[in-house]
Amino acid sequence: MSLLNQLSQLVKDPPPSEVFEFSETGIAFAHPGNGKAGGHGFYPFEPGTLVVSPVEDNVHRADAVTAVLQRIAPRDSSRKRRRAALILPDYAARVSVLDFDSFPSSPEEQLSLIRFRLKKTLPFDIDSAAVSYFAQPAEKGSTIEVVAVIVALEIIARYEALFRAMNFHAGEVTTSSLAALPLCPPAPRPGAVNVIAKLSAKTLTVMVLRGETLKLFRCVALEDVNENQILSVLQPTFSYVEDELAQPADKLTLCGFPPAALSGLRFEKDVLRSRYGAPGPYNAGLLGYLEGARN
Repeated sequence: MSLLNQLSQLVKDPPPSEVFEFSETGIAFAHPGNGKAGGHGFYPFEPGTLVVSPVEDNVHRADAVTAVLQRIAPRDSSRKRRRAALILPDYAARVSVLDFDSFPSSPEEQLSLIRFRLKKTLPFDIDSAAVSYFAQPAEKGSTIEVVAVIVALEIIARYEALFRAMNFHAGEVTTSSLAALPLCPPAPRPGAVNVIAKLSAKTLTVMVLRGETLKLFRCVALEDVNENQILSVLQPTFSYVEDELAQPADKLTLCGFPPAALSGLRFEKDVLRSRYGAPGPYNAGLLGYLEGARN
């Protein structure tokens, strides 16, 4: 399994029978448990059913969400809980790349250190949050960089309650853009820098990869979706690459943008790609999950 596949699935259980990616627009889904990973679809929500936030309840109409889940994967009479993977909207969580000169070997000490580093950077109480993390292989002569995913317990509890009501156990949890990482085009050379921008409604997520190492993760709620707003996030990212990584970005990879978007940027452009279909703003995480599971 490649590093990008490991990053895409930070919380893991045995393979699920169902995969669900949530967004304000609806639920993208697949049924890999029946051997048809390529069979996937999307059911929309009525506006206001789900409102994504890192600090407030996302589920505004639990009955409507349950009705959609029932259409996708009807509850059966079995008492055994069905395994499912839950892909959260990016803005429902916080993702940070933390660097350490040294990193403890004990999981308890690792988690304590990560919680300490994150304590003053979050819009919610770290002591009331679920934390998952992955220590990336250190680059030569570099610090240890750890990818941490943090979700307020009250946020994730509401999603999990929906699953329990449908007799599902959410044994795998990740976020949309992390799940989409296996869809990134291969680096043209070792150490090349790829800036990935994923637009989903008014949420812009930007990731910086050097080779297969995640160097930066930003998720921004835009006031309006226009080129100026998007560039106000991307331009500082390009500056970060040149200043902190001491090299220019080699490629800009887009997802959820119209074909002619950002034509004024003089970077080689590419898109996320999947053997299961064209990744879009509301299913890239799902297709990336399926790609990662296949590999």
